[in-house]
Amino acid sequence: MTEHKKIYTGTSILVNRLAFLLDEAGISSIIKDERESGRLAGFGTFGDSSELHVLASDYNKAEPVIKKFKEEIS
Repeated sequence: MTEHKKIYTGTSILVNRLAFLLDEAGISSIIKDERESGRLAGFGTFGDSSELHVLASDYNKAEPVIKKFKEEIS
């Protein structure tokens, strides 16, 4: 099984932006959105945060992109 590492938690807008930046850098990612999953399944959940995960083997390659993104949003 492939191991993923959580790299960012935030609103779906910010998570999608970071996922786009990682994709531009050639790094695949997975978005985990519990609220959207619950809505699709027919029951609600609380909170509005999403998580972004990358392969553990891609983490070092993703670090500069993550750092630049965090500087942009702060």
